[in-house]
Amino acid sequence: MPVIFVSALWAPLACAQDLRGEPGPVFSDSGPDAELYGAAEGYPVGKRGAPPQLDRLVGSYSHFGEIYPSRRVGRATAPWQFKRAPEPQVTYSFGTEKLSIADYLKRNPVTGLLIARDDTILYERYQYARTDHHRFVSQSMAKTLVAMLIGIAVSEGRIKSIDDLVSSYVGGLAGTEYGNTSIRALLNMSSGVEFSEVYDGNDDIARLGRALFSGEPKDPAAVVAQFNTRTAPPGSRFHYASVETEILGLVLRAATGTAVADYLHDRIWDPIGTEADASWVIDGSGQEIAFCCFNAILRDYARLARLLAHDGAWEGRQLVPRQWLLDATTVRPADGHLVPRVATPYFGYGYQVWLLPGEQRRFALLGIRGQVILVDPASKLVMVHTAVRQKPFESGALREPLALWFAVLQQLGQ
Repeated sequence: MPVIFVSALWAPLACAQDLRGEPGPVFSDSGPDAELYGAAEGYPVGKRGAPPQLDRLVGSYSHFGEIYPSRRVGRATAPWQFKRAPEPQVTYSFGTEKLSIADYLKRNPVTGLLIARDDTILYERYQYARTDHHRFVSQSMAKTLVAMLIGIAVSEGRIKSIDDLVSSYVGGLAGTEYGNTSIRALLNMSSGVEFSEVYDGNDDIARLGRALFSGEPKDPAAVVAQFNTRTAPPGSRFHYASVETEILGLVLRAATGTAVADYLHDRIWDPIGTEADASWVIDGSGQEIAFCCFNAILRDYARLARLLAHDGAWEGRQLVPRQWLLDATTVRPADGHLVPRVATPYFGYGYQVWLLPGEQRRFALLGIRGQVILVDPASKLVMVHTAVRQKPFESGALREPLALWFAVLQQLGQ
C-alpha cells in the first residue's frame, strides 16, 4: 500500500516540468516487463535472506538498506543544489536503429537515470513507480567509494603506503595469503589469490555473502581468511574478486579507527552537500560489507560522480587527493595487465574502478543487474543509471548503456 500511494502521489508529475513550468524529474509507474517485476502488487519488497525473485527486485533494490541491518550516513548539514536545464534532444545508434532516451527507457529495466553536466542536471527520469526519494542499492559501485576513502586515509597518514602488506593493519589475516598481499594489489584486484565470482549461487562470492549477510556476529577477518590459495604472484594478473574490497574495508576500519560509513560521511558525504540520508549494509559484527550495498538517492550519486569528475575537488576544496584520483583512473606503465582490452575484453581496471578504452581518461563504477555511474572528467558529464536486470551478469548488457553514454558525450560534451 505505501508504494502504491507514493506512485499515485507522483503520477500527476510524470513530465519534465513541475507545476511552475520549471525543468524537473520525470516519473513513470511502469517500465519494461513491469508485470514481471510485480507492478500489480505495487512492486513488493523481498525478505531478508530470501533468494532474489524477479517480482521483488524493484522493491528490494530501492529498499535494500531497510531489508538488511545498515549504518546510516547522514545527509549534509548544508545541502548543495544542482541547477536544472530543459532536456536536450539526444539520439543514439544501437544496431541499425536510431533511438532516443525515451526509447532507451522503454527497452531497458531502468529504475533511475540521471545525466548531468557539472552543476546542471539535464535528465532525471524514474520508472517502476520509483521516485527521487528512493535509496537505490549500489551493488559493486560501492567499491569505488572504498578506494577513495583509502586514498584519503593515505593522505592523512593513517595508511603509510599502499605497498604495505594487509597484515600490517589487519592482524587477523597474519599468516594468510591475503595478509601477505599489498594494499595496492587489492586496489587493482590483482592479488593472485583464488576466488570465484560467476553468480551461480555456488561460487565463492555466494559463500562470502552467506557468511556476511547471515546476521551472525562472525569475525569478518576469519570469514575472508578461508580464501587462502594463491595461483599467481601479486600484481601480475587482473582477476575480479569482491573479497578484495571486503579486505580493504577491514584495512580502512583498522587504520582510521572509524566505521567506514562514518568516515565516508565526514570526508565525502557531508562536504559534497548531499540532500538525503544514505546507508551502508553491515554484517553481524557491525562492519560495513565493503564490496557492495551502499544505498543512496539518485541525485546524491550524481553529486559523488561530480566530485569524481572534478578529480576529487568540490567547490574549490580538495576532498580526495587529486593525484590519488589520477592514479586511480590511470594504468602505470608497469601494470600492463590492467589496461583496457587486456584486463577484460573491453574495460581496464584502476583502484576499484573500471577504465574505458580510448585516449580520453574516462571511467565507470559498475554493479550487478545494471548499476552504472559513468564519468568524463574533460567535459564534466556524468551519467547515473540504476536498474533491475533479470540476471546479475549478462554478456553484452553494457553495450546499449555505453552507446547512449558515447552519444551523450558527442552531443552534449562540447
